[in-house]
Amino acid sequence: MSQGAKPELVSEPAPNELRDPFVRQELKRATIWLGLAGAIALVVLLVQPLLIIFGGLVFASMLDGGVRLLRRVLPIGRPWRLLIVVVLTVAFIVGVMYLTGAGITEQVQQLRSTLMTQATKLMDWASRIGIMPGKADLNGIAQQALGSFGKLTSYLGIAFGALASLVMVLVIGLFIAMEPRLYESGLQWLIPRDQRARFAGTIEQMATTMRRLLAGRLFGMALEGVMTGIALALAGVPMALVLGIITGILAFVPNIGAITSGVLMVAVGFSAGMHTGFWAIAIYVFIQTLDGYVVIPMVARRTVDLPPALTLSMQILAGTLFGVLGLTLADPLTAMIKVALERSSEAEAQDESAGAA
Repeated sequence: MSQGAKPELVSEPAPNELRDPFVRQELKRATIWLGLAGAIALVVLLVQPLLIIFGGLVFASMLDGGVRLLRRVLPIGRPWRLLIVVVLTVAFIVGVMYLTGAGITEQVQQLRSTLMTQATKLMDWASRIGIMPGKADLNGIAQQALGSFGKLTSYLGIAFGALASLVMVLVIGLFIAMEPRLYESGLQWLIPRDQRARFAGTIEQMATTMRRLLAGRLFGMALEGVMTGIALALAGVPMALVLGIITGILAFVPNIGAITSGVLMVAVGFSAGMHTGFWAIAIYVFIQTLDGYVVIPMVARRTVDLPPALTLSMQILAGTLFGVLGLTLADPLTAMIKVALERSSEAEAQDESAGAA
């Protein structure tokens, strides 16, 4: 290069220049993959808070269903109807606890002792016929298992954590039920404008499905709990009140809840004698048959149709991955995913029809 001559400049863009189309394209791809990885990591790390938020949505759907039902008989403002629903719910819970609190506490202690005794008898019988370890080893296993069961009540940290989660679910659900349109508008704001109408329709259908599903669950829980308590009391099964309450609560979780309540019912029945135990089995079979062949099909015609195998599989996955909270919310979560997939399939079919036309 001669002295005084201007240096030759490279005309191609530098690799770090965003004006380069290739750089922009690769940067977009990297951003998308990085965003997906970050989203997956956040979901894994924040799964418990997300489940608490979803639990709040479930509780809000319960309140919203009561508000909509009350609108048929009381043409007043939504805040007043929501206040009436909350007051009635609290009054019902407090009233039940006040009227049956002492009896429930006594029966829960008796239920624990009865289950421990029945478990010991069952293991002794299994040891005698050779399908369990020797009696010495068996006593050690039983004492260790029952000792661990007894220590569960002393884990105050877990109890306070569960109570705090429950309070958060109730608070979130109450705030959402007070102004559902506010939060729905906020979600729509995150969606591109051309997709907001479809998104709003999906949210509305999800809300409707959730209300119907929960209405069916609450109806089934109340019916199963009351029938179980009355039938067990008439048959002379001990602790009929607490068994009816437990059966009604566990009915919120299909399949697994019914099995658990049935085991408790039969164990307590046989603790009072062979005749009472057979009565407990008969009551369990009758109520589960009535619930499976009459109540559930009647409710399913007006709510989302969830195949039993799909529900059970989702419960196993959610329970394994997310614990008790995931198991409890598995049914509503499955229903919401089913609605979203159906809406997406319908939207794709409409787009294909419009493109063919």
